[in-house]
Amino acid sequence: MKENKKSIVLPNYRVLPLKDLVVFPSMVVPLIVGRRSSLDTIEAAMENEKLLFLVAQKDALKDDVSPADLYRFGVVGRILQLVRLPNGLVKLLIEGVAGGKVNRYHVNKKQLKASLNILEPVYESKDEDEAKKRQLVSLFKDYIKLNEDIPEEILFSFNQLSEMSKITDFVSTYLDISIEEKQNILQKLAVNDRVNTLLKIIKKENGILGIKSNLDDQVRDQMVKSQRNFYLQEQLRVIRDELGEDDPLNMDAGDLKKKIEKAQMPKAAMEKAMEEYNRFERIPSMSPESGVVRTYLEWMTDVPWHKETEDEYDISKVQAILDEDHFGLKKPKERIVEYIATLKRVKKIKGSILCLIGPPGVGKTSLGKSIARAISREYVRISLGGISDEAEIRGHRRTYIGAMPGKIIQAMKRVGTLNPVFLLDEIDKLGSDFRGDPASALLEVLDPEQNSHFIDHYLEVEYDLSRVLFVLTANSKSDIPYALYDRLEVIELPGYHDEEKKQIALSYILRKALKNHGLTDSELHISEPAIRKIISGYTAEAGVRNLEREINKICRKVVVELTKDESLKAVSVTKKSLNKFLGEAFYTLNPIIGQGEKGVALGLAWTSYGGDVLPIEVNLLPGKDKITLTGNLGDVMQESAQIAITYLRSKAKKYKIEQDFYTRYEIHIHLPEGAIPKEGPSAGITLTTAILSALSNKPFPKHLAMTGEITLRGKVLEIGGLNEKLLAARRVGIKQVILPEDNRKDLSEIDKELYRGIELLFVRIYDEVFKIVFN
Repeated sequence: MKENKKSIVLPNYRVLPLKDLVVFPSMVVPLIVGRRSSLDTIEAAMENEKLLFLVAQKDALKDDVSPADLYRFGVVGRILQLVRLPNGLVKLLIEGVAGGKVNRYHVNKKQLKASLNILEPVYESKDEDEAKKRQLVSLFKDYIKLNEDIPEEILFSFNQLSEMSKITDFVSTYLDISIEEKQNILQKLAVNDRVNTLLKIIKKENGILGIKSNLDDQVRDQMVKSQRNFYLQEQLRVIRDELGEDDPLNMDAGDLKKKIEKAQMPKAAMEKAMEEYNRFERIPSMSPESGVVRTYLEWMTDVPWHKETEDEYDISKVQAILDEDHFGLKKPKERIVEYIATLKRVKKIKGSILCLIGPPGVGKTSLGKSIARAISREYVRISLGGISDEAEIRGHRRTYIGAMPGKIIQAMKRVGTLNPVFLLDEIDKLGSDFRGDPASALLEVLDPEQNSHFIDHYLEVEYDLSRVLFVLTANSKSDIPYALYDRLEVIELPGYHDEEKKQIALSYILRKALKNHGLTDSELHISEPAIRKIISGYTAEAGVRNLEREINKICRKVVVELTKDESLKAVSVTKKSLNKFLGEAFYTLNPIIGQGEKGVALGLAWTSYGGDVLPIEVNLLPGKDKITLTGNLGDVMQESAQIAITYLRSKAKKYKIEQDFYTRYEIHIHLPEGAIPKEGPSAGITLTTAILSALSNKPFPKHLAMTGEITLRGKVLEIGGLNEKLLAARRVGIKQVILPEDNRKDLSEIDKELYRGIELLFVRIYDEVFKIVFN
């Protein structure tokens, strides 16, 4: 459309504001009018020329409008019919005559009026425009067919139109788009612009309506299918009744009832099961709820409620089985035998829960299996590593789709008895997040005062776990939540020393590997020196897992050789030929260890994977009052370095070092293998000694290592992980180890074979360390 410059300005056009409606020229629309000001405007128009200026409000919620609340473009309309309704409203039939643009709004005799410029449509017909016209007509017809809210009868009126401007007015009126979009179309000055805009809008609307239509068809098809299935099921039921046959679903229901009665549940559980069974009988078999209730009843009947195995508490047999399954581990075996002997006396498990703590590969999980075999109980294991959802322990409530019991009830169903040995593996690897804390859920499971009334969220009835013998395993006790740790009877499993590993390899691992690879003793022989070389050069662990892996690798290569060369009857693996099967040794002695350098001291460290020797290097550089710490040190270890320097400053005269060393030197402390995080206070005396060695220019003794926390007054405090630290010292050939005096009592718990050949030197204060190291 374009403005008609020759049009007459009509200053007194009465304005009728419209809510949520844009009227287009040449369209006839019905209106219901109720506002007092609008009714007065209509009365005045009826007395004169019956013409009104119809314009949309910007805010449809406003009743009292001002010129600022109205758009500037609208349509001059003629009242064709007026009907007064009983409730005081007026119904109008009004026809759009021509578009108009407001020059100015003004109020005259309390009525809103406007002076206008009448706008005439401009249309230039070209081949391209004709093509767009046909496309618009076709798309609008598709829109009518897809939109169920618009009757198809309007197509009769639409087909009578030939002028492009009237076609665009018609399409704009019936499109389900916002007032802003319709107003934008009305304001277009050229019909071709209107057509382009309408094509974009109607293509988008048709796409949306097409998707909706497909979804409606899918829902309708599903409903038809469900009704058809129901009809066929009913027909099948009637036919079976006529033939006198039983309904399989009723037979299943009967079987379920028999299983419920046979399960010998406690009274509360039986009442719950029968309540659900009665509901199951009333639910139509095709209902999804039927399957949910059936699954619940199957769980209730499959979980053991009364079945138990008879325990055997023959202590000699227990000891024999533990010795047969595990080499060494003297102290842990003693503790387990004591525990089972007590169990024989009291019959009921009311004490603490066994928890086996030690590095990987020392036999924690297999010890649990041996305990079950020793007392003739069933064995079941679940791994808790990585579990961070409380529902994994307590189960999901049945309101959730796919709900099921927690791992505890699942394991009880799997084992089938009320009194198994239940191994909870990797208890220190539990997580927690927004879904809850599994460790807190385990408190109820493991507490003997509570677990006779354990409630799984899925079963919703009490289940007795008091007859279960729980055994837990962990690599590190520091990672076990305190509330849980407080309920545990901890048995620490030390790592194996090299002699024990050799015996385990020859007596257990090699036999198992030969059997698994289809080899005989005559086909493969591995010499003792070769086994020792594997232990020292190809594994660096507290357990024997990597040792087993290397022996399996040798077996696989031997199998290949025997298969390729049928004339070859046997293979012997010696220390010299070992690299042919395993390649070059992975692990060699750290070149720093055993050198006796100045500014270097050897400490002993504990990790969850065993012990290690920890060299500490110190360099003095020209500078002032600066300490540099490298090697990925934690906060506590950095504090230990600060304490060491402060202590040496206070004792500089006694140890014959420069009293102002901290003002003359920059001290750089480094712990090699910087990719590995290091933490803890037990390197305190080692840090002090390394700094003192650098300041006094005295070498650190060869084959000496130490561990202990130091205070600002020079006291040497107790440390943990003594077993693993001594094992690491023995592995690298350390001859003397300095230990805190408070750790002397721990030797009674450690196998003497572990520190055979090592002189243990116990100290209370750092002065004693100084005398030993720099005598």
